[in-house]
Amino acid sequence: MKVSELKGMRSDELGKKLADLQKQIFTLRSQAVTENLENCRVIRNTRKDIARVMTVINQTELADKKGK
Repeated sequence: MKVSELKGMRSDELGKKLADLQKQIFTLRSQAVTENLENCRVIRNTRKDIARVMTVINQTELADKKGK
């Protein structure tokens, strides 16, 4: 997922994306504990995607506050 794709989303879409990624990381972690996860890098990539979404959310909130 690229930042340019995230910047084009609305705030409610970003919130939904964040919730989906958090659910996904939960399932990936449970798979890792039960040794059903084949590629551990997926967890790292999902964590980075969560950070990207949160960064874009914070940037839009700051831009909204600055614009007021």
